[in-house]
Amino acid sequence: QVQLVESGGGLVQPGGSLRLSCLASGIRFDLYNMGWYRQAPGKQRYLVGSITSGGNTDYEDSVLGRFTISRDNAKNTVYLQMNSLRPEDTAVYYCRSSLGIRNYWGQGTQVTVSS
Repeated sequence: QVQLVESGGGLVQPGGSLRLSCLASGIRFDLYNMGWYRQAPGKQRYLVGSITSGGNTDYEDSVLGRFTISRDNAKNTVYLQMNSLRPEDTAVYYCRSSLGIRNYWGQGTQVTVSS
């Protein structure tokens, strides 16, 4: 059974940092491309950034230079380091694994940026 479990969300003040983690099980993690998505209330879910199985990363423009994605294949975990957080970063953050037609989602973790 495939499971993706996100953790690390919470409440943080503007300008602060958080690191999200996504632990995968039931897949050959090292073969999968991984993505972090977010969804704010009343808005569509969209891709924040991604990391390929080979370690190449890509980011949505609004988080470029503030967010960093990394992966540790030995731990079956992908990370999202978020710095200089802004109120508009408030959302539920989801991780997704993809390999061809195989796509799996985590349950999400809430990130709230507020003073």
